[in-house]
Amino acid sequence: MNTISVAQAIRTRRTVRHYRPDPVAPADLDTLLELAMEAPSSWNLQDRSIVVITDTAGREGLTWATGGQPQPQEAPVLLVFVAETQAWQEDRADVYEQARRNGAWSEEFITGFAAASQEFQQGLAERGLLREYAVKDAMIAASFVMLAATELGLSTSPMNGWDEDKVKKVIGIEDRPDLSIALLMSVGYAAQDRIHPGRRSVRHTVFRETYPAA
Repeated sequence: MNTISVAQAIRTRRTVRHYRPDPVAPADLDTLLELAMEAPSSWNLQDRSIVVITDTAGREGLTWATGGQPQPQEAPVLLVFVAETQAWQEDRADVYEQARRNGAWSEEFITGFAAASQEFQQGLAERGLLREYAVKDAMIAASFVMLAATELGLSTSPMNGWDEDKVKKVIGIEDRPDLSIALLMSVGYAAQDRIHPGRRSVRHTVFRETYPAA
């Protein structure tokens, strides 16, 4: 397989709904998951996780949760991106220790950062925005997966149209109000060719300094 650039991955990636039954190599799947976890997150909170679904029961469950969409029925791998809204209240000593060991953060920075991040998250909680921020972080990780999969010759489909309560039941977190579903994504080898439908001109969608008046 020839290595492609990030720009090429962005331009050639297409959303694929139909897949061949060929399994995804474990090493490729591990690479995708490792690269997903390299994605940035607010305050380095890393408030997102991925549940990997490959067995028949799990895929059948996600078929049910998505109203019968073809991706869970055909793709060998389904990824469920989970947003962890209360991650900021957990012990983050391991995050600080890793940054300290890597020489990225000083003791002074860690002390100030820890206090400031708690204050920021408390403000989000008071404004009811914890879920929004955690979902944003999970979506960034999902974007990393789509581009990394394209480099590996794999196809993906970021999925909408699912019932959150049903998805949570399938992955065993129906009793966890602190966890939310950010996205479902199928991964596998395309059984269809998708032609790029095109995008609007940058002049139509990119503005300088301010959004144009109506």
